[in-house]
Amino acid sequence: MALGKRMLLLAAYCGLAWSQTGFTTIQDTLFKADGTLFNGSLTIQWSTFDINNGTVVQQSTTVAVVNGNLQVQLAPNNTAPPPANIYTVLYQSDGREQFAETWTVPVSTVSLKVAVVRIGTLAASGTGAGTNTQTPIAESSVINLQADLAQRPLKGVGFGTNAVAVVDDNGMIQTAAGSVGDCVFVDGTSGPCGQPVFADAETPAGIVDGTNNTLTLAYTPLGSSLMLFRNGLYLTPAFDFTLTGSSIQFAADAIPQPGDKLTASYRVDTSANGYIVSFTAPGGAIQTTPAQVICSAAGAITAATAWTTLGGCDIPAAGLLSGDRIEVRFTFTHSGTASGFNLQVNWGSTTILARSGSAPDLAVVGRADAAITATGTQLNLESWGTVLPFVPNILNAPAEAGLEVAFRAALSQTGSDTVTLTNFTVLRYPGN
Repeated sequence: MALGKRMLLLAAYCGLAWSQTGFTTIQDTLFKADGTLFNGSLTIQWSTFDINNGTVVQQSTTVAVVNGNLQVQLAPNNTAPPPANIYTVLYQSDGREQFAETWTVPVSTVSLKVAVVRIGTLAASGTGAGTNTQTPIAESSVINLQADLAQRPLKGVGFGTNAVAVVDDNGMIQTAAGSVGDCVFVDGTSGPCGQPVFADAETPAGIVDGTNNTLTLAYTPLGSSLMLFRNGLYLTPAFDFTLTGSSIQFAADAIPQPGDKLTASYRVDTSANGYIVSFTAPGGAIQTTPAQVICSAAGAITAATAWTTLGGCDIPAAGLLSGDRIEVRFTFTHSGTASGFNLQVNWGSTTILARSGSAPDLAVVGRADAAITATGTQLNLESWGTVLPFVPNILNAPAEAGLEVAFRAALSQTGSDTVTLTNFTVLRYPGN
């Protein structure tokens, strides 16, 4: 009797000591697909991880399952960093490995079912199931992942493809606006590269009286291209004179004297703040900035009754500067005679055109002019169709840091009819 009491107390003490280790019990009844009880074993593998009162070293254990009864105690690992937050469990019966799955075990004072801790399944080797499927790992479980990802530049509203990428003032990736063949400047703006403009045999402006030491050129020379001659003799930069912008300052012993003839030849610096701007070239010719083709392409086709985007053009923030003008032209065609159709053109978050064509309408065309201001955009539009009447419109849109011009369409009813965005073009006229 005394021995029995001592054994009972020992068992109770061992149970108390076991529960104090903080292990979680997994207890369940396992069945086969045919309803019979599973008999076999589970081999559980894990990587090294830390718990409150010590370290669980990498190892494995095998648990027998008789008549479907599974009971095993495991250290909670759901807060451990990958891959230590995963138990790999191999199910074996009938002399071979049947399948495998992964568990993550939380802290729990009550027994948990397998369904609670299971987070994924793996194809078992030798079963013909193919390559193992890896268990997804939550981003929050990867140490410093979020902080590292935050260091990357992100796509901006004006991000597009098949063009040069630039980084705006907020660190966002935008697409440089401009025509094919344009030069992209270091500030992300663009303009025609073109050929250099020359000023030849120009007479600097200013009084030549033997005391005036400053003369002025008509334009700012590009780099060190200025060649200055006095009575046919070449003057040396930084020795006979210095150049600041378009201003020439002569050294004391090189000041032009009455009767001297000065001529200057140089390449003209045609850029200002990163843009190629309008200016009067030597000889009086007016040089202007041509329109920039931001997008010009054929669109897609749809036979759906749901709204479908058939084409779009991304305009970055650098292409929406105050004083710029954007021109949009488009052509939709309708094939079939059984259904009407609806069209829509969006300027960023603003729908600037919404028209409904009837079955006899074979095409709808239109254009929009957008004047960019510091506070938003003023747009004027025109559209008409084969049957649709001519409709003009004027409206305002809010300012946006980059936007997409999107062309959408939808059929009125399901059938064989289609709507095609035949072509669209978006031009930019930079402000000076």
